[in-house]
Amino acid sequence: MIPPIFPLCIASPPVLLAFGAAPTRVYPFGLIEKAPGWPYAVWQTVSGSPENYLAQRPDVDALTTQVDVYAKKEESLIQAAKALRDAFEPHGYITRWGSQMLDPETKLLRLSFDVDWLVPR
Repeated sequence: MIPPIFPLCIASPPVLLAFGAAPTRVYPFGLIEKAPGWPYAVWQTVSGSPENYLAQRPDVDALTTQVDVYAKKEESLIQAAKALRDAFEPHGYITRWGSQMLDPETKLLRLSFDVDWLVPR
């Protein structure tokens, strides 16, 4: 039901270098009210379903998450996004590279991508 995003982040030295260690600035959507410092990332599950079988209960959940990275400078945006990519790819599949843009609400640079996960129960 929940992808292992935060455990993978805190286990990755490059992610901790990019997003800090106390706190690590990677948050589920809705749990951040204002920018905690830069760069930071937010994520949300956008779709998912159990891997259903006829003879037994599901033992895996398939999930798609959207990850948005925010930064003030392009260099730190790219470095932070690469750190997350490298932490996630051994465990999930990046299925979409979204736009890189100036976010109209935060006035920060934003890079978006999606990750598909198969999460054992």
